This record gives sequence, C-alpha cells and structure tokens, in this order.
Amino acid sequence: MTLSPFRLLLVVLLAAGGAWLAFDLVLQQRDSARSERDLAHDEAKGLREAARLTGERLAQAAALDSKHTQELNDALKNNQDLQRAVDLRDQRLLVKASCSTAAVRPDSAGAGVADAGTAELAADARSDYFTLRDQLALSRQMILGLQDHVRTFCTTQPTTGATQ
Repeated sequence: MTLSPFRLLLVVLLAAGGAWLAFDLVLQQRDSARSERDLAHDEAKGLREAARLTGERLAQAAALDSKHTQELNDALKNNQDLQRAVDLRDQRLLVKASCSTAAVRPDSAGAGVADAGTAELAADARSDYFTLRDQLALSRQMILGLQDHVRTFCTTQPTTGATQ
C-alpha cells in the first residue's frame, strides 16, 4: 500500500502538530511547577521570618516577666524582713498621728490621760499592714509589667524585610 504524497504530508503534519501540542503542554506544566515552587519558597521564607520574630518577641516577654518577677520577689522579701524585725522588736511601726488632748475637768481631781509617746500600730493590725504592703508590691509589679508589655509589644511594630 502506497500513500500519496499529499496523505504522507498530512500524516507528517498531524504527527508534528501532535508532538508540538504535547511539547507545549509539558512546557506549561513545567512553568506551572516552577511558579508553585517559587511561591512555596516565598511562603517558607515568610514563615521562617515570622517564627524568628515570634521567637524574639517571646524572648523579650520572658525577659520582662523575669525582671518583674525578680523585683516582686525582692519587694516581698524586704516586706518579710521588715515584718520579722517588727515581730522581734528590732524595729517599730510608727504611725504618723496626733492625739487630741483630753480636756481635764476641774471637778475630776487628777483624772487624765498621761502622754504615752509615739503612736504605734496595734499588734492585731500589723498583719493587715503587711498584707497590704504585699498586695501593693504585687499590684505595682503587675502595672509596671503591663506598661512594659504595652510599650514593647503594642506601640512598636516588628520590622520585616518584605513589604506588602
């Protein structure tokens, strides 16, 4: 069986066209795969940068927390030392107060109150005083910690290399 030159040309053209379409499809798949790879690389780079920034921010938060916890522990220890000193009577808790002088009636012969000296906290009020000091130290460190957190994490934006 012999093919006419026209049919042979037609078969060759069809085969070449099919090969060209197949080659074009492979090129499109290659380009698509390259763009997906590039997007994946960019996303991985962004995730690494986000992880780095998160690590830095966590380290800053841990450092601030450690600082304020140490300051709180120091304040509580000072308060306990003061409480022990007061309990051992090495120190006194003086109250800044003034007592009004009692009017001595002339008909009560010699009935009056002697000047007792400096006013001092009653023994049962001392524990309340030290509890208030502990709570004040805790509140102070909480406020300072929150202020540092706002200054560090809420007012400054992390610097990134990529612009969007």
